[in-house]
Amino acid sequence: MTTPDYRLTQLETLEAESIHVIREVAAELERPVLLFSGGKDSIVMLELARKAFAPARIPFLVMHVDTGLNFPDVLEFRDKRVAELGVELVVASVPDAMARGLVKEEPNGSRNRIQTPVLLDAVEEHGFTALFGGARRDEDKARAKERVFSFRDEFGQWDPKNQRPELWDLYNGRIHLGESIRVFPLSNWTELDIWQYIAREGIEIPGLYLAQEREVVERQGMLYAVNEFVRPREGEPTFRETVRYRTVGDANLTAAVRSQATTVADVIAEIAVTRMTERGATRGDDKVSDAAMEDRKKEGYF
Repeated sequence: MTTPDYRLTQLETLEAESIHVIREVAAELERPVLLFSGGKDSIVMLELARKAFAPARIPFLVMHVDTGLNFPDVLEFRDKRVAELGVELVVASVPDAMARGLVKEEPNGSRNRIQTPVLLDAVEEHGFTALFGGARRDEDKARAKERVFSFRDEFGQWDPKNQRPELWDLYNGRIHLGESIRVFPLSNWTELDIWQYIAREGIEIPGLYLAQEREVVERQGMLYAVNEFVRPREGEPTFRETVRYRTVGDANLTAAVRSQATTVADVIAEIAVTRMTERGATRGDDKVSDAAMEDRKKEGYF
């Protein structure tokens, strides 16, 4: 008689931890919401939320802070996925906030920083007390500092020097009126874990993540696909290159990478050997300063 092997794989352990976190928030906090952009991390997080409460529906709303500069393919995927799951989507629109004077367009064309007031305005309007985010610690050094349960004060601000301890997977969700908790169920995942989970579960993703030949321009050593938000400047040459996206942020600031990965299996093989971080290879907005992400998070960013 053979003894069954009850040991969990790496992905099973991560999945169990994330589902535990999601259920803990649903049990502890009054009005959670899941931030869903249609990117790969939030796609996985939505799938974990589905599993956490199946066969019942996900018991909270999902929200997207739409900058007005998103890839159309990703927005189409976002709407399709929430319709399939029957969850209600709240869209906090940056262009609408600009029209009513809440925020102003920045000279550099980036809407990353002005997303924050729009996010905080939506949190106050809807009374959200917990926000699930898809951030992972391997993405950025500021994200590496943050706890799974990240306390935000009544202004939505984060203090990296004053964080709550998380011993033995015990999370402190106590808040006062106006305060909130950002929750990161994927904190301990890596980019490679995300792709291996997508492959294992057969999760659908936007086609931008897979390589195909696209017309691009090169700026500051990064390749930007020509689209409605990225137009060639005067005298700037364009050329065709086989590329894919590792992240899908704003279309005007998210660069593609040279790649021959046309399937999820190809992407896993590529990620397994790359020496460039995901955001370092693709995000022009993070090159403002070494502390760009931490500065934004202190102000209330995701």
